[in-house]
Amino acid sequence: MPVEITWWGHATCTVEDAGVRLLTDPLFTRRLAHLRRRRGVLPPPEAAVADVVLVSHLHADHLHLPSLGRLAPGTRLVVPRGAPRAVPGLARLAGLRGLTLTETAPGEEVRVAGGVVVRAVSARHDGRRLPFGPHRAPALGYVVLGSARTYFAGDTGLFDTMAEEVGPVDVALLPVGGWGPYLGPGHLDAGRAARALAQLAPAAAVPVHYGTYWPVGMDAVRPHEFHAPGGEFERRARQLAPEVCVRVPGHGERVRLP
Repeated sequence: MPVEITWWGHATCTVEDAGVRLLTDPLFTRRLAHLRRRRGVLPPPEAAVADVVLVSHLHADHLHLPSLGRLAPGTRLVVPRGAPRAVPGLARLAGLRGLTLTETAPGEEVRVAGGVVVRAVSARHDGRRLPFGPHRAPALGYVVLGSARTYFAGDTGLFDTMAEEVGPVDVALLPVGGWGPYLGPGHLDAGRAARALAQLAPAAAVPVHYGTYWPVGMDAVRPHEFHAPGGEFERRARQLAPEVCVRVPGHGERVRLP
């Protein structure tokens, strides 16, 4: 059975596998602090329909409480261990909206609907809610084990044991950019993502986390860093991992992957 991926922008994707809908890092807003949505219309209401939601880490562009507030009561929310303590509003929201919170850590598995299993893996990224303060929850990636093995990397830098820790996968959703002209440590750009792809060796890949949000007032600052990462990743992947089928969807586009 093929896996279907819909990219809604930034790190937000719907993964449909074995009749189960999983949603990654939902961000359904026109503006977040100094960031403005520059490409792609806001996702429609059906984008918030999911059996399971996977939150990779606590940064506000990945754990966005107003977007989580759009989820239907009863939706299961998988978060890094310690997230409710680090973000008290998360526990309050779950109680008000009737969401089921499941905390997890690298190496642990969560069984979800339809026999699908989600395995948490480590990420090399600062997982704190703010850019200062204590580390209370790890940054994670997830491998969705259904009819295929789909890796959602969240935010991460390239690290030597990535392929070993992630394990064999069929589809990789890899971040290839960010929301500003410069990427700090703990991120993948198009080149590093292509190197990660060569290590992971999936059958197919989709670039995410680029080309959606950009700082207000910085439209003229290195605009190619906003528009180019998806195509640049595809080009570099042809050089470093030519056997991998790379699909570069537009915002709201669904792609079917074997």
